[in-house]
Amino acid sequence: MPPTRELAELTGPEAAATLNAGSIVVLPVGSIEHHGDHLPLATDLIMADVLSSRIVAQAAAAGQDVWRLPPLAYTKSDEHHWAPGTFWIGAEELLATLRAIGRSLAATPARTLVLFNGHGGNVALLGVALRELRRLYGLRTFAMSVAVPSGDGDSSGNGGPDEEGLGIHGGWGETSLMMHLRPDLVRTETFRRAIPQGLSAYEHIGFAGAPVQFGWLSDDFGFDGVLGDPTGSDAQVGVGIATDLVDRSVASLAEIARFNPRGTS
Repeated sequence: MPPTRELAELTGPEAAATLNAGSIVVLPVGSIEHHGDHLPLATDLIMADVLSSRIVAQAAAAGQDVWRLPPLAYTKSDEHHWAPGTFWIGAEELLATLRAIGRSLAATPARTLVLFNGHGGNVALLGVALRELRRLYGLRTFAMSVAVPSGDGDSSGNGGPDEEGLGIHGGWGETSLMMHLRPDLVRTETFRRAIPQGLSAYEHIGFAGAPVQFGWLSDDFGFDGVLGDPTGSDAQVGVGIATDLVDRSVASLAEIARFNPRGTS
């Protein structure tokens, strides 16, 4: 078997001979978008790319038949359309791209595609894509995301600043993770708190998981596109976030390999 787990590094005949119906193919999905003045435009791409590489390597070392495609960089980041440096495509374009990738995968022996997502703005559309690719090409389709914690302000908790549950973009968890993955790209001197007063007081309206969702653009909150508190971010915290995420994702891939929607037999 070829030593690489990067599918694009195989030759065509190698891919045809190596992939089989049990092979899992992981597609990292990132974005190029505004992240304030302390994180790079490629933050979500870097997280999806680096972490998926670690996940695939660790899963393969554990004996899983898993492969990785090159990451998608340009995705649905229109909530940051107002900010110079954001490079985005629309929902229709991204869905069409995912359909085409699924069509291409269906031409190989592999039957399982896992979307490993680093950008929250892609989540809803990736859910649509899972069903599209299942219906159109009979693929087994799954999605996982880079999940970072919000600071809870509790010394007995994760030790981060209290982000009032709003640390969703450029906040403590994401910044700590980037300080681990690419510390050379983090501008620590520009850290500042970006939590709108009173936003967390709404009982029903909120972000993912709240009973009532709302349409928003990242400049709606008055903090130049950041929503969170990067102050106190720490590379060692980022190590812990990355380790937990990789371990959970490797375990998830093992479940994906044996998943049967009809239950166990």
